Amino acid sequence: MDSLPPVTLEFAATVVAAAGAIAGLFLLWRWIRRRRLRMARTLAVTSCGFEYLRDVLVPDGQGSTLHVDFLLLTARGLVVVDLRDVEGNIFGGDQMTEWTVMHRALRYTFPNPQTGLYDRVAAVRALAPDLPIEGHAVFTPSGRFPKGLPRHTLMLDSLRAEFPASDRQAMSVMLERWMPAWKVIQKAVSPSKLASPKAAI
Repeated sequence: MDSLPPVTLEFAATVVAAAGAIAGLFLLWRWIRRRRLRMARTLAVTSCGFEYLRDVLVPDGQGSTLHVDFLLLTARGLVVVDLRDVEGNIFGGDQMTEWTVMHRALRYTFPNPQTGLYDRVAAVRALAPDLPIEGHAVFTPSGRFPKGLPRHTLMLDSLRAEFPASDRQAMSVMLERWMPAWKVIQKAVSPSKLASPKAAI
């Protein structure tokens, strides 16, 4: 069998190298894009609070822990944020065990996030019973709720309107009162390897 001439081999090697470089640049571009998106989402959440903790494990009082995406110390007290990245039209309700997603030709369900949210709020409240605490499942702009938002559910774009940034100096008296409980929470939690936001599947 005749071997390929040197010029052909050199051309093939060039094509393979070019294809590899293009693939590498594409992967790098995707990584940078995803990183910027994560940073923008993190800023959108954390800008609502004076202090925050991200991706932490909270003791559940039964010898185990619960993952929490964000804990925000805001002008209204502590907010537990369960950040969700679900693409498509989402149909959910307070009494529904499963919420449905329809995206293009795909249709699937995921567990009602309110149940897990209640557990996380209860775990945090056990650490700081005197601190006002509320929880919200926050969805990124990838998803839409055509029938309206269920209770304790917010869109990421509206989070800042719900918890507007307040002047720290104006809130100094309230923050001074809340800070001991916040420090208790800081000491009680540990880093979590789970990253946010979570997809529904």
